[in-house]
Amino acid sequence: MARRALITGITGQDGSYLAEHLLREGYEVWGLVRGQANPRVPRVRRLLQDVRLVRGDLLDQGSLISAVEKAQPDEVYNLGAISFVPMSWEQAELTGEVTGMGVLRVLEAIRVCSGITASRGSSARQIRFYQASSSEMFGQVRETPQTERTPFHPRSPYGVAKAYGHFLTQNYRESYGMFAVSGILFNHESPRRGAEFVTRKVSLGVARIKLGMASELRLGNLEARRDWGFAGDFVRAMHLMLSAAEPEDYVIGTGRTHSVRELVEAAFGAAGLDWERHVVCDSSLHRPAEVDLLCADPKKARTQLGWEPTVSFEDLVAMMVEADLRLLADGRDPEQDNPSWP
Repeated sequence: MARRALITGITGQDGSYLAEHLLREGYEVWGLVRGQANPRVPRVRRLLQDVRLVRGDLLDQGSLISAVEKAQPDEVYNLGAISFVPMSWEQAELTGEVTGMGVLRVLEAIRVCSGITASRGSSARQIRFYQASSSEMFGQVRETPQTERTPFHPRSPYGVAKAYGHFLTQNYRESYGMFAVSGILFNHESPRRGAEFVTRKVSLGVARIKLGMASELRLGNLEARRDWGFAGDFVRAMHLMLSAAEPEDYVIGTGRTHSVRELVEAAFGAAGLDWERHVVCDSSLHRPAEVDLLCADPKKARTQLGWEPTVSFEDLVAMMVEADLRLLADGRDPEQDNPSWP
């Protein structure tokens, strides 16, 4: 029988790429959605016609237990979160409930449905669990590059909530003997990235300027550096972690950093434009507590999982700009749609 996977956050960038990857691997894929009124559900149904949808909410323990019981998964990938970092200051409590406590609720749903009732209790049915941790947990970094052993110092409510979910995943692994792992993912982007994220904000801004729909692009800190990779590469790492013989946490990134300024230069260059004629630096767009440098050391994932990124930074940026040029030229709304969604 085909293995079954349940994905929270199925309507997001990572959820869609992961679902596609698992379907190619022969999985039966289930996606958790908050309700059929979710505006993203029709897009999921068009792109991922073979995915089965089940109702559930990371704020509702009972709905998660019901979803796990219905899907009967072999693997659960928890990708659902309030993931836009600047929003986490504006909605700190909700971020904690969804991005942090949501991990606890999913783990509890797996524990209950697996029949684990005591510490390190045995279960005939082992559901493997993947938690999407984040490089934002490192925050004010103690060392560069960051490894699985680098201490955390998160600089946002989002990073704090992710750190809670990360340690909780370790705790359930050590307390109950669950196959539970965290992928500490560095920034990963694609044409499916939400319009609020800086990479997509830049690619959309470039496309608008190229098509004569705008004349400037306002950005915050151009000197912040990130390790940017392609989301399609990162979901392969998620699957490899749950396919491993033993449950371990892994840092996933390219090992190379680029500044926002370099991102801007590459994006405008891909459209044949001079960025200095159009970019305006706006201090009001700076974070309350900035994270200046994040860079992964993916050696463990490379040596133990055989994982390597395949898309370069330059190719990723060009891919996003070209996709947004097509999107806007077709008259589609970037706030409601993404170019890779049919």
